Amino acid sequence: MSTLPSRLHHTAYVTKDLEATRHFYEDILGIPLTATWCETDFLFGKDRTYCHCFFEIGDGSALAFFQFADAEDQAQFGPEMPATPFVHIALNVDQETQAELEKRIEAAGLPVTYTLEHGYCRSVYVVDPNGMTVEFTCDDPRAALGAEQRRAGAHAELARWLAGDHRTNNGFRHDEAA
Repeated sequence: MSTLPSRLHHTAYVTKDLEATRHFYEDILGIPLTATWCETDFLFGKDRTYCHCFFEIGDGSALAFFQFADAEDQAQFGPEMPATPFVHIALNVDQETQAELEKRIEAAGLPVTYTLEHGYCRSVYVVDPNGMTVEFTCDDPRAALGAEQRRAGAHAELARWLAGDHRTNNGFRHDEAA
């Protein structure tokens, strides 16, 4: 028996507009809506009515979004998404899928907020109707070659950083890196 989770089941967010969210994920990005649960539960001291939609990604995990029937519940549980690229969800794609997604985003008239060459991967970022940044990441095949070494050194690299040594260690992007 593994002591690690086997995969991400879903990650959940609150949306103010389930139809705009559905359109973005299903019609533009091609991520299918695979379940819609309409429920009322006694949660946190009162009955709350909500709709919970799941959009399935390739490994069977899902992006899930809630919308509440009651405006007070929506306000309590649906704070605004932070407008920062450092709070986002990253989805793994191959090169062909990434190129297709870029075309779909452009065809929908949406801006790709930015493309970043990390070296170990190439990332395309877009903002969904909720203000959440969604990243589509394509790994560089060379990154797998050093994965075991990075795993073995992960704690030491973190300790180095926390101790104040902020030198880069991304050899894919920086010649001076180790």
